[in-house]
Amino acid sequence: MQSPIKFFAGSASRYLAEEIVKGYNKSQAEMHIAAGNSTDTLQQYELGKSSFTRFSDGEFITSLDESVRGCTVFLIQSTFPPVDNLFELMLMIDAAKRASAYKVVAVIPYFGFARQDRKDKPRVAIGAKLVADLLTASKVDRVMTMDLHADQIQGFFNVPVDHLYASSLFVPYLRSLELDDMVIASPDMGGSKRAKAYSHFLGCDMAIAHKSREKANVVGEMMIIGDVENKNVIIMDDMVDTAGTVAMASDIMMEKGAKSVRVVATHPVLSGPAYERINKSSIVEFITTNSIPIKEGKSDKIKVISICDLFGDIVNKVYNFRSISGSFII
Repeated sequence: MQSPIKFFAGSASRYLAEEIVKGYNKSQAEMHIAAGNSTDTLQQYELGKSSFTRFSDGEFITSLDESVRGCTVFLIQSTFPPVDNLFELMLMIDAAKRASAYKVVAVIPYFGFARQDRKDKPRVAIGAKLVADLLTASKVDRVMTMDLHADQIQGFFNVPVDHLYASSLFVPYLRSLELDDMVIASPDMGGSKRAKAYSHFLGCDMAIAHKSREKANVVGEMMIIGDVENKNVIIMDDMVDTAGTVAMASDIMMEKGAKSVRVVATHPVLSGPAYERINKSSIVEFITTNSIPIKEGKSDKIKVISICDLFGDIVNKVYNFRSISGSFII
């Protein structure tokens, strides 16, 4: 007998969790119809009741306010700053396990600290590995995330990791633009593998913006490798933080004769001067997802594509022990 399913949201991602649950309901209905079954008696799920209380000194406590005994529990929370969001998720995992949940799955659309995936200089931490260890120590049974900064982060966990790709959302949108002379560009050498995959799938050329960093979030010199003249350029990245790199790259590409420059980034961290840089740059459209909430009214250039139906569908397939590989394009 299959365990009951329940959904709960962290305080930072309730907006997202509600839509993911709707996506789950939609996916299970489609699965029933495909099997020739009626959906008349199909249960429609909602977020479970939970609470978050902060004490005057800043400490906080979370609680799941309904029984989860014997249930497969999906806890939804992106771990963007502040770090409280990550710790809240770990407290929720611990609460569910102590309440005798059968399985606990952490749904983390944006996985924070992913940029700290290796030792790139002496005496630095590997933050992504530490976060993986902390989640594992919380007794999570499975992790679901999207477009990790580095694929090897999956190997930091001792539990299964479902790594979703936003390509199945971005590719149809890019095709709908019907752009001629398209070029896929990587904002740095590290993202060239991603750009190559998109360019190969879309059947177009590729370019790379080679940069040197003076320090974190500060770009030094930049040069463009590849032909962008008279091209509609799409800069692909997994996340954009201060937007310094993509803003500089777009301006240089336009100087080199590009027709237009668009940016596609899965996770809109957009901290500090990011919105101002996007608005002042040559970027005509910034295409992203709702893995992190966008500040309303900050830029008319931003196009948000929802990840919720995709996550809802993958949750349904994982819960019903079905393959998820066919859900992704690249």
